[in-house]
Order: sequence, then structure tokens, then C-alpha cells
Amino acid sequence: MVLCAVAGYLVVQYVTGGADAPGCKVVSGKGDGAEYEFTPEQAVNAATITAVGTGRGLPERAVAIALATSIQESGLRNITHGDRDSLGLFQQRPSQGWGTERQIMDPAYAAGKFYEHLVKVSGYTKMPLTEAAQRVQRSGYPEAYAKHEPDAVLLAAALTGTSPATLTCDGRQAATQAAGPDGVRDALVKDFGRDALDTTAEDVAKGTKSSSAATGDTAGERTLIVPVTGHDPAKRTVRQRGWQLAHWAVANASALHIQSVTYAGRRWTAGNTQSEWRAVQSTGAGGRRRPPGPCGS
Repeated sequence: MVLCAVAGYLVVQYVTGGADAPGCKVVSGKGDGAEYEFTPEQAVNAATITAVGTGRGLPERAVAIALATSIQESGLRNITHGDRDSLGLFQQRPSQGWGTERQIMDPAYAAGKFYEHLVKVSGYTKMPLTEAAQRVQRSGYPEAYAKHEPDAVLLAAALTGTSPATLTCDGRQAATQAAGPDGVRDALVKDFGRDALDTTAEDVAKGTKSSSAATGDTAGERTLIVPVTGHDPAKRTVRQRGWQLAHWAVANASALHIQSVTYAGRRWTAGNTQSEWRAVQSTGAGGRRRPPGPCGS
């Protein structure tokens, strides 16, 4: 089973920010109508927090606690200010031994330090979320985390891969140079570790070149294929890991200029007005329709 992400160069690029800034949404996989809307910046940080947690073999509950904490402390933004010397996603303080300013401003490091303290809390998976978060943060507002639990639970379910095809973004690109497959690969390794791309995967991940039309002109596209295999520290199914990678790619679409993501017969495409995961089918020999393969081809 593999995940395919097309990291291309758009002819027309959109600037993020302002009232019309592109947005992301996660919906409940239970069909109860629950949803949470957030920005591409928040999506990138949430995906990193989740990847660090699952990379440590931690359960979905740990991820939900970390996400709720970051929503409360920084709004899932990697901010350079706060109370006294507090910094970053979790408002960690260099003066309190959380690390140097530079370390704390690295989202992966900050998330790792949060989890490092969380796992020391005995029974944290069974206690109220706000209590578990407070044991780590020691905030002056110990009940503040509770109000973010519903949103954090939705995010955790999507970003750990438990709830398939539930996270979408509109995918409009920032006015920066496109990352291309190499940039996507580097970001994957930074968040998930080198196990995300083993030796065999590296050979495949060099990608293939193709042409496609974008806003009436031809734009070069390159495809990064990520095998969904190998040891999973969080002991999830291959399908769950695949959906985590797929949702991670969508969350990073604006930052890394990812144009489409395909997994398990479903495809998300940047610029689609509904930003939906749509079923894909392939055309076999003789023009016959065949069931979608792992890359929808």
C-alpha cells in the first residue's frame, strides 16, 4: 500500500493571510456533524505534534492531550512571545529547563518535550484531559484545557489515521518557492523520522515526471510515492498509518505546495471548492474501468 503526493509548481499562486486566508477543516468520522476549522499554519503544527506522538508509540489519547494543550497555550501557532519567557507551541520556558529558545521554537522538539513529561504522569490516559495537561503545564488556569477537548479529539482521530478522509484544506499556495518532492521528503523525515522513507522507498520516492495543465498553462509536476510499510511504533494498522500520512500531506499542502494526495482509492485535490476526498477510478486496457489501485492508477 502506498501514498502518492503530487508536489508541483502552480502557474498562479495565492498569498495566504487576511480575511480570505485559506482554511482547513476536520469533521467527525461518526457522522454526528462535529467539525473544527483551522488555518494551514495550525494544520502544519498539529500534524507535527501528532507525528511526534505516534513516532514515540503513544496512543491517540496522548495526541489529543497534546493538541488541546497547544490550542490553549498558543492557538497551535509557533509564537515567539508569551508570559515572561514562554515560547512556542506549548509556551515552554527556557528558564524552567524546557530547552534553549532555539530548541523550543522547533515544533518537533517542543512536542517531544511535552510528551516526555506527559508519559511520566501515572494513569494520564484515564484521567480527565484537562488534569493530564495541567500536570505537565502547571498553568495558572488549570481548567482552561477542557474547552478544547472536542476539537483536539477530532484532530487526533484524523491525524493519527483512525478516522479516514476526514481532514481537508483548500490548499491554496503561499507565494513561496514550491518545495517539490525533495522538500516533501525532507519534511516527512523531520516529522516522522527516517523510517518514513526506507532505502527502497527512497528509490521510489525520486518520483516520475509528467505534465499537467494549470490555469490554462502547462506546469511540471513530480510525484512522490511513499510506501506505507514497516514497523509502526504506535501499533496501528497499515491503513491507519496510511491515512495519517495522507492527512499529514493535506495539512502541509499550502506550505509544501502539494497539489494532490491519493490513498486507498480516494483523492484530495488542492483548489477543489469543497476540498473533498473523492473516489478515483483508473482506466485499464481497452478503456475499461477498473478498481482504484493504491495510487489511484
